[in-house]
Amino acid sequence: MKMTPQQFLDWESKRITLLAMSGAGKTRLSKKLPKTNWFHYSGDYRIGTKYLEEPILDNIKQQAMGVPFLRDLLHSDSIYICSNITVDNLSPVSSFLGKLGNPALGGLSLEEFKRRQALHHQAEIAAMNDVPDFIHKAESIYGYQHFINDAGGSVCELDNREVLETLAENTLIIYIKIPASRQQVLIDRAKKSPKPLYYRPEFIDEKLAEYMGQHGYTSTDQIPPDEFVSWVFPELFHSRIPRYEAIANQYGYTLNSEDVMKIENENDFIQLIANAIAQQN
Repeated sequence: MKMTPQQFLDWESKRITLLAMSGAGKTRLSKKLPKTNWFHYSGDYRIGTKYLEEPILDNIKQQAMGVPFLRDLLHSDSIYICSNITVDNLSPVSSFLGKLGNPALGGLSLEEFKRRQALHHQAEIAAMNDVPDFIHKAESIYGYQHFINDAGGSVCELDNREVLETLAENTLIIYIKIPASRQQVLIDRAKKSPKPLYYRPEFIDEKLAEYMGQHGYTSTDQIPPDEFVSWVFPELFHSRIPRYEAIANQYGYTLNSEDVMKIENENDFIQLIANAIAQQN
């Protein structure tokens, strides 16, 4: 969706999709918008509570069955297991994705890792295609004036034009760009606390071969899971930047994360977008 600054300012019911890497300020920004006016749609929350709900629970139950005390209680239906996913706590989604590597260190086999990656890919496509329905629900059922889609960081990895067309037709796409001066800080932070992520199949195949060659591993079962995630994250980070930029150039606009961090209220947010539209049109 493209528009003039005035068209954006006059847009009575603003609908915005935020694209960014983790650490760019998406969550902080969403919390600065008044909850009474803005419906917050989280792609990752939708994935975890709708499209991966059963696989996530199966994964948790499988782990619990390894504990004799819990196994006996589950077998006798004495307890049940559920996940408590919230917009601010998406740990069950991450735990399901898991990390590739040595099973003794909590890693997944290559086959299982790719199976879960494929399920996440399908789930993220479905969650983004749900955006138009939730825009309608937010307005017609709950009475929200505006809508913000906090898209997952891996939307740029989906290679699905239908998803981008759907988002561009129904929302204004805003990419929050992390300046070069902050990129290394975020990379170092991620390397210190390695988290499961989604990777494009072509990307993971290429980088896995490179990593195993450098370290002399002949099987993925030899890989320390955290070590691989830390090694591959900078490669993933830099590979996503041109993908985000291509989406923003074709379908939307770009904000600088340093400017986003200065936003204190709804008016700041709206004016920052209007200025970006004026500069980039």
